[in-house]
Amino acid sequence: MATRGKRYTNARGAVDRERLYSPVEAFRLLKSLDGVKFDETVEVHFHLGLNVRHADEQLRGTLMLPHGSGKDVRIAVFAEGDKAREAEEAGADVVGSADLAKRVEEGFTDFDVAIATPDQMGNVGRLGRILGPRGLMPNPKTGTVTFDVGRAVRGGRGGKLEYRTDRGANVHVAIGKKSFEARALIENYAAVLDEIVRAKPAAAKGRYIHQITLTSTMGPGIHVDPARTRGIVEELEEQEAATVGA
Repeated sequence: MATRGKRYTNARGAVDRERLYSPVEAFRLLKSLDGVKFDETVEVHFHLGLNVRHADEQLRGTLMLPHGSGKDVRIAVFAEGDKAREAEEAGADVVGSADLAKRVEEGFTDFDVAIATPDQMGNVGRLGRILGPRGLMPNPKTGTVTFDVGRAVRGGRGGKLEYRTDRGANVHVAIGKKSFEARALIENYAAVLDEIVRAKPAAAKGRYIHQITLTSTMGPGIHVDPARTRGIVEELEEQEAATVGA
């Protein structure tokens, strides 16, 4: 078994593994823990009461994070003509058609988001075995198959987040960097939580959100109370007001 470093051991010791923290408490605790030399990504992991073997109990969608993810996103666009120029003007890193598809077949996957116009799906369709396992396959449900490529590129650059359930009915999302202010992280978290609650499948039965775990790249997991789904930002504002008035 791999041994943990002193920094991680100390950080883990500061977290009560049996406690369900309120969202505000959880983020303040995460910010207070000793970090590493790089800016860690802050992640939230949801374990949901869904049977994902049934298509009508799977989640997949997108949302915009109010404060972005802090990630430098590289965007590839499959388009031609005016739509290719639109993608370039919007800031896409790589733009192409059959030529780009050929590069991907030869091993090029140096991008984080792939967008395609509908008429390019003939070129993109054969890339499923390469892009699919990496979560890069353009999909109409996530707004990455569209003729409005400029908007899609700007959305991908500005904090658009894609989420989906895995085989264990978990959703894993990165909501920012540890260097973000606590308020920015909390508002991003609230936006993700609102979306997960809104997207609850009609076919889902029983308890929906079983567990929420907050963590950073190199930090310990912090269990967040899954029942606290409303008034999160308001709680923060009340605490801040109380601190100012003290």
